[in-house]
Amino acid sequence: MISLLRSSAAIGLLTLGSIPACGSDSGGTAPTPALPDGPVSVGLEDVASGLAFPLYLTAPPGDPERLFIVEKGGAIRVVKDGALLPTPFLDIGAQVSTGGEQGLLGLAFDPEYATNGRFVVHYTDVAGDTKVSTFTRSVADPDLADPATEQLVLAADQPFDNHNGGQILFGPDGFLYLGLGDGGSGGDPLGNGQHLTELLGSILRVDIRTAPYVIPPDNPFVGGSTDRGEIWSYGLRNPWRFTFDRQTGDLYIGDVGQSQWEEVDVTPLAAGAGKRANFGWNIMEGRHCFASTSCDQTGLTLPVVEYDHSQGCSITGGYVYRGTAIPALQGQYFYGDFCGGWVRSFRYQTGAAVEQYQWPTLAPGGSVTSFGEDAAGELYVISSGGQVFRIVPR
Repeated sequence: MISLLRSSAAIGLLTLGSIPACGSDSGGTAPTPALPDGPVSVGLEDVASGLAFPLYLTAPPGDPERLFIVEKGGAIRVVKDGALLPTPFLDIGAQVSTGGEQGLLGLAFDPEYATNGRFVVHYTDVAGDTKVSTFTRSVADPDLADPATEQLVLAADQPFDNHNGGQILFGPDGFLYLGLGDGGSGGDPLGNGQHLTELLGSILRVDIRTAPYVIPPDNPFVGGSTDRGEIWSYGLRNPWRFTFDRQTGDLYIGDVGQSQWEEVDVTPLAAGAGKRANFGWNIMEGRHCFASTSCDQTGLTLPVVEYDHSQGCSITGGYVYRGTAIPALQGQYFYGDFCGGWVRSFRYQTGAAVEQYQWPTLAPGGSVTSFGEDAAGELYVISSGGQVFRIVPR
């Protein structure tokens, strides 16, 4: 399964594995101050259990009845009208490698899914390389996909079995965004995070309305002699989960750290929502120079939140709450940590993180592998123990 490659304290988690991880906890950091508990009474409601290492949850636009849950081994499960269906929506386990930080990592439904039935998956193939493909749902049964309809969108060679990224989503502009880690190992030995000639260490933006894809002409590095025009943002180590605030269009990234620091990066829509942003890796880790006592920070976009490894070891990015069940949470961005098992939040305001809280009642009792968002904007917490929970008022 997924390896942590961090510290001896993480060895006990190796039997379950960790998708967003990879680093080595060298210690020596000052403790992050404790956050106050959230001011709203909330809890977790069981949605599904008995899943095989669930990693993600999403739903088609405008579909209030179903939730689609990604399992690491290659299956997509459906919760319909509150019940977990016995037959997977899709199972491509024979095509998926599951060592290291590999597996079926991401799922996104086309904005026109209701009419075209198309969705996108991000997985590591049996050779350990990244594949992004489209499928379409079955004509006969909307709760089943047609595995014969796979069409490759994009492939990327992976030099190691960690730092594969995993997030895919359609942005407010209708284009597909894809997160790729720096290629793995430790410290980004290949320098991919700062190389615009490589797809790794970046968030990519492509238009898949024409197969396999077209590079949007307003992408920031289009036209360079060697730069990859697919790149939207770069300087990322392992952007396991990122999201656009469905109300504001701001981009939030949970980027997994190396030796000491985990971070959340935010770029508002007014500043381009990540366009051309260099988030600093491997010049910096969090707000700190990496592998040196000083570094040139010119032009870098620094995180709005960081925490050290006395608090956790691998950030799990989440979502800005835009549901209606808990109005007091509106605008709070929720995130967690795989090792710490906790859930925290903050509100982004005028370039800073304010109203930062911890939420003990939202800790799922296991490693937080991901968060999820349904069609109505309600949020979910996913545990490596095979459970999915909905955040609800208490």
